[in-house]
Amino acid sequence: MTWLDPLRAALDAAERPVDFFLRDDDAGWDDERLFALLDVCGDYGLPIDLAVIPQALGPSVAAALVDRAEDDPGSLGLHQHGFAHTNHEPSGRKHEFGPSRGYRAQRQDIAEGQRRLRELLGPHLDPIFTPPWNRSTQTTADCLVELGFVALSREARAEAIEAPGLTELPVSVDWFAHHRGTRLAPAEVASLAARATESAEPVGIMFHHAVMPDDELGQAAELLSLLSEHRQTIVRPMRELLAAAAVPSAPAY
Repeated sequence: MTWLDPLRAALDAAERPVDFFLRDDDAGWDDERLFALLDVCGDYGLPIDLAVIPQALGPSVAAALVDRAEDDPGSLGLHQHGFAHTNHEPSGRKHEFGPSRGYRAQRQDIAEGQRRLRELLGPHLDPIFTPPWNRSTQTTADCLVELGFVALSREARAEAIEAPGLTELPVSVDWFAHHRGTRLAPAEVASLAARATESAEPVGIMFHHAVMPDDELGQAAELLSLLSEHRQTIVRPMRELLAAAAVPSAPAY
């Protein structure tokens, strides 16, 4: 018996292959842990997409990410994660692009982040936007469409946003999921993933490298091993999933 048994059983029972993608948030913070996670993904030959904080990404780390993307095409996706990962709400849940911010403020931050990441990442920047804390508004979506983004990635339980030309590519499994303030045990996370294989496709798995010490990476490696070896799993880059959904591939700016 292992903590991954619920997911393994769901995959064994799947009638056809299940698409997965891996999304790691907060690139620009804790570079050592970031590259440790990338190395684990590389060990299993699995692609991963990084949600990159524009104001946090430095030139040297950007260059290293570009080198990885070029050395192993298809292994690393890079897209925008807000602007500075700063909460602007005076009360309640945290948002960088929340209800207290109007069109002008949101658009200015998104555009400035986009400009900075284009300079640092060039053609490796995908037109995908992940809002910090996975929260955004209709105004955010309207700004994204105007600025040439083609996808919004939040949590699967977020209320859908209507924006022609903007596809949602949500994550359905949070590695750090909590219930009533208590973090889920690994087997409970595996059960979440198992349920997602039955109700959602593709299945997005969200990591946060900055809070993943070595023991967490070891458990993540066990999950990645299963995803890499099981006959009913296909782990794809987010860009490829968008292309499969007939959305123009990046970069289209």
